[in-house]
Order: sequence, then C-alpha cells, then structure tokens
Amino acid sequence: MGIEQLMGKLGRSDVTVILKVDDERMAEGGESLTLVMSGPGPGEQGFVRAESSSLTDCPEQGFMRLRARSGDWEWMTEI
Repeated sequence: MGIEQLMGKLGRSDVTVILKVDDERMAEGGESLTLVMSGPGPGEQGFVRAESSSLTDCPEQGFMRLRARSGDWEWMTEI
C-alpha cells in the first residue's frame, strides 16, 4: 500500500495523522520524529503517539499502537 492510499484510508477511518520533524531534538541527537494520530478513529483515548529518530520506526510504532486499539484495524496488517 502506498503512502497516498494509506493516508486516504486513515482519513476515511476518522484518523488525523501528523508527522513532525523537530530540528532542535535532531541537533541534540534525540528522537527527532513524532507521529500523532488523533480523532474519533483511535478510540476513547483519542490519540496515538510515537517518537523515534528513524523514519521507518516511528510510523511502525504508531501503526502498531493503533492496531492494538479497538476497531476495524485489520487492514493495517498490509502495512
């Protein structure tokens, strides 16, 4: 599944996705990426957050946490 398909499917599932790159944390050698997914889709808590310094690892962490929530996230096993 491509990024365009993924973002479209998440949007249709009531999930807003924000991926942030923090230049200050990057300069300090910290976890410079933050992925936040919010909205009605992620359930009662209302959001999922993941942090990492790896562009591959950060979304994987977030998607794993979203799949652990209640709801129809079975299609995310394709990612």
